[in-house]
Amino acid sequence: MPIHLPASLDEPPAPSPAAAETLTPRQIVAELDRHVVGQAAAKRSVAIALRNRIRRQRLPPEDAAEITPKNILMIGPTGVGKTEIARRLAKLSRSPFLKVEASKFTEVGYVGRDVESMVRDLVASAVETVRQEKLVEVRARAEQSVEERLLDVLLPAPSADAHSDSQEAQDAARQARERFQQTREKLRAQLRSGALEERSVDVEVREKSTPTFQILSSQGVEEMDVQLKDLLPGLFGGKSRRRTLPLKDARPLLLQEEQARLLDNDQIALLAVERAQSSGIIFIDEIDKVAGREGGHGPDISREGVQRDLLPVVEGTTVFTKYGPVRTDHILFIAAGAFHVSKPSDLIPELQGRFPIRVELQPLSEADLLRILSEPKSALVKQYQALLGTEGVRLEFSDEALSEIARLAAQVNRQAENIGARRLATILETLLEDASFDASDRGPSVVRFEAEDVRAKLQALVQDQQLSRFIL
Repeated sequence: MPIHLPASLDEPPAPSPAAAETLTPRQIVAELDRHVVGQAAAKRSVAIALRNRIRRQRLPPEDAAEITPKNILMIGPTGVGKTEIARRLAKLSRSPFLKVEASKFTEVGYVGRDVESMVRDLVASAVETVRQEKLVEVRARAEQSVEERLLDVLLPAPSADAHSDSQEAQDAARQARERFQQTREKLRAQLRSGALEERSVDVEVREKSTPTFQILSSQGVEEMDVQLKDLLPGLFGGKSRRRTLPLKDARPLLLQEEQARLLDNDQIALLAVERAQSSGIIFIDEIDKVAGREGGHGPDISREGVQRDLLPVVEGTTVFTKYGPVRTDHILFIAAGAFHVSKPSDLIPELQGRFPIRVELQPLSEADLLRILSEPKSALVKQYQALLGTEGVRLEFSDEALSEIARLAAQVNRQAENIGARRLATILETLLEDASFDASDRGPSVVRFEAEDVRAKLQALVQDQQLSRFIL
């Protein structure tokens, strides 16, 4: 049961790395229950997998190297929570996370994305995460540097006079320095109070644009941005331009520049690579789309060929990235698919063996849909109430109205394609169309829905199966 809208503002932040290491499987399941309704078996499996990863990290290095994660294969229809469980697990453990679709990959030798690109994307995601963490660490120092730079612009230091041995000249120089320092401190106070935000200042800002081009990597056809400044640092390094900006606009630019100067990119790359290969999670969706074994041969891309290319990555290999080589032995792979047409046994035996944990997710019942509407922290009803609340409209649903919405969603899922909890979004959007359109003109008011209102708006559409296929 995925809830794809942002979490509510009162939701507690993700636990720190130290706190995440103390989570027991029971606590992990309890945390997942706050966001995903039902699917207890899948939650237990991912909770055990996460806890085993924590246990492995506590072992001696020689023992930990021999223990590989037990990859998980989730089987279930769309909209029941496969992706959301994996995403929430990664957020809970603060692990690098990447979602890919198996149907987007091609065999080696064909134009398209090769399977190793998922590892490169995972490392790139980890690099960005580590970079953001380091930016927070250096922000205080960067803000101090920006303050000093702005003060230098607002009050340039006086030019040093010629050295003189006379007492009068030394006293005059000392008094000038004291006056300058006093004036600087007054400006510092005004700067911190925001009194100078609209004053225009001339600042030197580094140019951000750097020419890029594409090359063919040795790992296949892949788009790689090779920055010319890395190849020709003398030609592209350090070009800056003077700009006249209001102080409030100049400060963010200078802050970015100072933060970038304080970062150690080599350290970031090392930390990101280590984090990706030791705690990364890759979610491979639509694995059923490449299930199957072809008996013939031809020029077309085969599903079995994609599986064979995927096998060494899941089994454990070294993928070369621009941040360094990455081992995939301890990356947790979670594959998922509906398997309506194919079945897990249609995967090649070698790949089946690399996903030893099989979890079947159950279709959502009417009771599950009712819980999804209001129980999770980011429930759809709460999100619509928050959106219309910005216009002064108070949106209310009676318990009977919510039950009717869940009943109609379950009915449409039975009549048409079963898309699980995603059906609730289409039902609610249709139900609230008039309220959303008129909210800006309505002003402060209360809009309440009863079961009769829901039936009057949606029952005709639900009963007309041809029409419901297009609208709901």
